Amino acid sequence: MVKRERSRAGLADDDGDSTGEKLRNHIYYISKEMRGGGLWQLGQSITRRLAQTDKKTVARRCFATEADLKKTVLYDFHVAHGGKMVPFAGWSMPIQYKDSIMDSTVNCRENGSLFDVSHMCGLSLKGKDCIKFLEKLVIADVAGLAPGTGTLTVFTNEKGGAIDDSVITKVTDDHIYLVVNAGCRDKDLAHIEEHMKAFKSKGGDVSWHIHDERSLLALQGPLSGPVLQYLTKDDLSKFYFGEFRMLDINGVHCFLTRTGYTGEDGFEISVPSEHAVDLAKAILEKSESKVRLTGLGARDSLRLEAGLCLYGNDMEQHTTPIEAGLTWAVGKRRRAEGGFLGAEVILKQIADGPSIRRVGLFSSGPPARSHSEIQNEKGDNIGEVTSGGFSPCLKKNIAMGYVKSGLHKAGTKVKIVVRGKSYDGAVTKMPFVPTKYYKP
Repeated sequence: MVKRERSRAGLADDDGDSTGEKLRNHIYYISKEMRGGGLWQLGQSITRRLAQTDKKTVARRCFATEADLKKTVLYDFHVAHGGKMVPFAGWSMPIQYKDSIMDSTVNCRENGSLFDVSHMCGLSLKGKDCIKFLEKLVIADVAGLAPGTGTLTVFTNEKGGAIDDSVITKVTDDHIYLVVNAGCRDKDLAHIEEHMKAFKSKGGDVSWHIHDERSLLALQGPLSGPVLQYLTKDDLSKFYFGEFRMLDINGVHCFLTRTGYTGEDGFEISVPSEHAVDLAKAILEKSESKVRLTGLGARDSLRLEAGLCLYGNDMEQHTTPIEAGLTWAVGKRRRAEGGFLGAEVILKQIADGPSIRRVGLFSSGPPARSHSEIQNEKGDNIGEVTSGGFSPCLKKNIAMGYVKSGLHKAGTKVKIVVRGKSYDGAVTKMPFVPTKYYKP
């Protein structure tokens, strides 16, 4: 039986009337753990609960939790624009705005979306040995990157499991810029710091700076390039997917990466926090309202349609990059030389093949959710769903999960168990929606 072990979070029960308390716990636990059907499901669930609950009670009961949460500099801006704020990885973040998650998802692919992702952690590594240091911790061929280019990579542990995934950029030979997930910030920074101390004690030249003075905006969708071009003198037509620049945007010095988490063309903009609200306003104004503020709910459905992993659901500390379908992220030189944590396990899986593999799935019936069992046509367990939901763009159920190797080929018929009933499904290739990255 293939079973992916993860902690489960449920509704806290108490002895009082506590409708607001149950809603608070419902939001807190699902967003904290990123479980179930992901953030899209959370948004739908919140909408239903709010329709059934006295909103004054909810506001009163949620106050104590809200007070403990960190806020990005755009918090008041979100609230003023109708953002529904929920706890997420220790932050108060918008799950959606006035339009539905379905509409927001479609608008991103047709026009554009602006996301506040300032809860994520940007940092720089500097020093003549910063590349040598980082290559001990990640699977990428960092040294092989051209200056001003980046790649997706994975921080691994001694067993080859994923500590976190990250987009890293080689700014210069002695400067690396990277962004790690908000929910992994504390463990990632502790992991990096521990290894940095050991590296420096042996004479290595590396230092770091955590960019808590900056905010991060993600501008995604087909209008992202034309809209951003209004705000900078730099020519973006020769600035391609995966590339990085330092340039002025809206009159402010920013870090700009042509990347994203939606499958669309887009940018992540690191901006000094005191200028973040003005930049967000300028982007929305220049788009003539076609680019909309978009919350984490649509961000989740967009990344699922693009076949991208959500750390904590689709990839965890016991999952290797090879099992997760990220063999391509292990650089050719790294396959030959190793030298990163867990290399022995990972290189053996590349040579022999992993025992399980991440796959895409179509299914009938209700949408599959995280932990839904995957069976073969005889009813035998062959795996488990890690993310799933209804695709706003395809108008059908999609999911991803892990199945036994040999049963991962596109077209393989399966059964997916949802709430005790099995429904027909099939393995399919990902992405579900074609990507539109801006490439030469």
